[in-house]
Formats: sequence, structure tokens, C-alpha cells
Amino acid sequence: MARKMLNDGAEDGELHFDYDLFTIGAGSGGVRASRMSASSGAKVAICELPFHPISSDQLGGCGGTCVIRGCVPKKILVYGASFHGEFEDSKNFGWNINGDITFDWKRLVENKTKEIVRLNGVYKRILSGAGVTIFEGLGKIIDAHTVEVQLTSGQSKRFTARHILIATGSRAGLLDIPGKELAITSDEALSLDEFPRRSVIVGGGYIAVEFAGMYNGMGSKVDLFYRKETPLRGFDDEMRSAVAKNLEGRGVTLHPNANIIKIEKVEGGLKAYSDKGDEIETDVVLLAVGRKPNTKALNLDAVGVELLKGAIKVNEYSQTNVPSIWAVGDVTNRINLTPVALMEGTCLAKTLFGGQKVKPDYENVPCAVFSIPPLSVVGLSEQEAISQAKNDILVFTSSFTPMKNTISGRQEKTLMKLIVDADTDKVLGASMCGPDAPEIMQGIAVALKCNVTKAQLDSTVGIHPSAAEEFVTMRTASRRVSPDGQVKKV
Repeated sequence: MARKMLNDGAEDGELHFDYDLFTIGAGSGGVRASRMSASSGAKVAICELPFHPISSDQLGGCGGTCVIRGCVPKKILVYGASFHGEFEDSKNFGWNINGDITFDWKRLVENKTKEIVRLNGVYKRILSGAGVTIFEGLGKIIDAHTVEVQLTSGQSKRFTARHILIATGSRAGLLDIPGKELAITSDEALSLDEFPRRSVIVGGGYIAVEFAGMYNGMGSKVDLFYRKETPLRGFDDEMRSAVAKNLEGRGVTLHPNANIIKIEKVEGGLKAYSDKGDEIETDVVLLAVGRKPNTKALNLDAVGVELLKGAIKVNEYSQTNVPSIWAVGDVTNRINLTPVALMEGTCLAKTLFGGQKVKPDYENVPCAVFSIPPLSVVGLSEQEAISQAKNDILVFTSSFTPMKNTISGRQEKTLMKLIVDADTDKVLGASMCGPDAPEIMQGIAVALKCNVTKAQLDSTVGIHPSAAEEFVTMRTASRRVSPDGQVKKV
């Protein structure tokens, strides 16, 4: 069954394979790579476990983490939670809401699940329409050109492939503490049978922050524990502080510099213990402490695929150390975002079957945290810019009360920020915390990809009245910072 390969993974044309490409995992990256490869004339198959909407711990489903248990259901819940603030803000705009406003968690979950089922079907049709063969089951690699699929029917089948693509994504991690089996992860948090009146959320990353905002907006009493002084490590420090202030302002109880060390079952719920002496009774403890690449069931050790801290190690073209085996998406732990997995899948298909050798471009990748209100960034944070700078940087900031809040009375400001190279005038980074931040930042990301300068932003006419116009009207720098971190007068 072995086949002689060239160094770049191309086949030598002597032996027959069942498929040109066999993909394990039908998440965003795997679907994109498979569909585009098939559209280029390759014979492609993909394997994935079926989606069971009733089972919260089911890892399967076409669309992967994003569609089944990530971006899409999360954003639907964020929409649901955001109405709480909208109802409050509407009063000073002349709306009289008579009677109690109640929230029906089960109705939201039911409608969310219907949408996921629909999207799962859409992804299946996309694959089938492109000519990709779908196998429902769990795949593992037998050798450099052989995949074994444990089908849901109970049968086990082996298939040969010129190239094998691993796109199995990631899974939620747990803390190794007493009582961890009593906790839930973000997978279960999206589909609980009963909405928790009280919630303890553990973690300082975007998942923890997002669920804190969601559950709080739906009426749960939320306690958020995280190990640092502010949440969202890796984001701009000012933006982190703004998100924390907004969480607290909307009613989330923050516990910085604190860890949950034990969970136990008590009458009427659970009790969570922190290393600061807190003992909090709650209905759920949600552990949002990061995600780990899904590599355990793939048989990678036997094949010799190299891992780096649990993730599949790949080169700049997404190729592993075994030339015929490739990997994209969260399983490689590069930039774990759905659009990045799509980019990696696109580049892979072009490289293998499109006649182009294309590598993903990770410069100026925008992202968003769907807190309430959201945070969105592109390019370098102030701290990153200082650490990488050869020249001084100019920092432009604007903090203001959105027009809507001047009437609603909500005490919540929008914060915007630009990082500019003082010598070249090139914009190195942009960030925003406030309503519509992700929608605004998508356009700013295009500008950064085109190497926009501050002068070009200044020459752009703003749209008035809008929050977005602040990005083209920030004329005076807040501070000038040297590469050694010294703040200078502007």
C-alpha cells in the first residue's frame, strides 16, 4: 500500500489511490479545503460524526465547532441576551413597556437548535454538491496514505488517499480540581435543560467573558473568576480594562486574581471554593479555561506525525513532517478563528490541486470578542507595538458616550484606539470596545491590509452621526511611546 512520494508531497504517478484527498473532520477548514479541492477536479472524501442536537457532548456535525457549538449558537445567545439592555434603554426613547418582561430560555435554545440543524444540512449539501463523498464516522490514520473510518453503522472501512487532511478542531478543557466532573464547559452551556439562576464562570478568555455577558443579560447572577488583574490576556490593556468595567457595570461580579480550587454538590445546587476564601453557592460552574487540539483518536504517534504542545506541527503550507499528511484549523493551534481555518483550507486546496503554491497570510487578522458591548481589534496592540517597534509609536484614543446612551442614560462609554508608527505614519493597529465594534472593525481591517497611513484616515470624510467616524477624526495623539517604553509628550 505504500507509495513513493516526492519531497513536496506530490505523487509519483505509479500507484492508484481511492481518493486524491481524504479529510478527517468537517469543520470550517475541512469543508472549505474539501469543497475547493473537489471543484478543482480532485476526487475527495470526508469523514465526520453525525450531529445529534439532543446530545450536548456530541463532537460531530458538518460545520464543526463554529456552527455546532461555537460562533453561531453563541452569537444567537448574545442576540438574545442583548435585548435586556435594549428594553432598559428604550424607556427614555418614549417606549412604555407595561407588565413583566420575562425570558424563556427553552424557546431560545429550541430556536437556536433549529438553526444549527439547518446549517448542518447546508454544509452537507455544499459538500455533496461539490462532489465530495461523505462518510459518517470517526476517522484515524493507519499509515501515510490510509485512513480507517469507524462508521456509525458499526462497520470499519479503510480508504487510501494521495493526501490526508486533518481538520479535527479542538475541544473544551477542564481544570484538574476536586469536583471537576460537576462542572460544565461551553458545549453544555449552550443547551442546558434549565437556565441557571446563579452562575460561576471560571476563565479570563473570550469564551468566559462572552458567557458572563450572555448569562447576565438573561437574568442569571454571574460570578466571573480569572487569574489575572483583568480578563482577556493578549488583548490591548486599555481595551481589557474597558471590557471589565462594562461587565461590572452591567451586573457581573468580578473576581480578579482568583482561582476556583474545588467544586462540591450541596443541597439546592453546587458550591464553588476559591483560593481567596470565597464559597459561592450556584446552579452551574462553567469552566471556560481554554480549548485543546483534537488529536487523541487519530493514531498520530503510530504514523509519526509530529506534535508541538499537543497541536499538530505544520509548515507554512500546512504540511506536517509526513509529506502526504496536512492539517488546518484549531488542531494546529496557530490562530484559532473560523475565518483563519477557511483561509488555510483555501490555500491548501490551491496548493495541492489548483496549480498554485499558496501559504496563509496571518498579518493583520481581525477578531472580535462578543461581550456586551463587543470588543474588536486588528493589528498590533499598544503593548505589542512597543515590544516590536524600531521607531516611536503614536497612540490615538477616543473615549466618548455613544449618542444612544446620552438619551438612554446608560453609563457606558465607547473606546477607540489607533497605533501609528511615528516615522512612517503607517497604522499598526486599531481596536474598539463599544456597540457595533466588529462591524466597524471589518472595514478598518481592509484598510490595514492595504497599509493605510494615519494621513489617509485623516483625509477620509466621516459618516455623521456615527461612532465609526471617530476613526477618521482622531487628530491629536494621546501619547508618544519610544521602543523602550518611555512615554513622551506629544
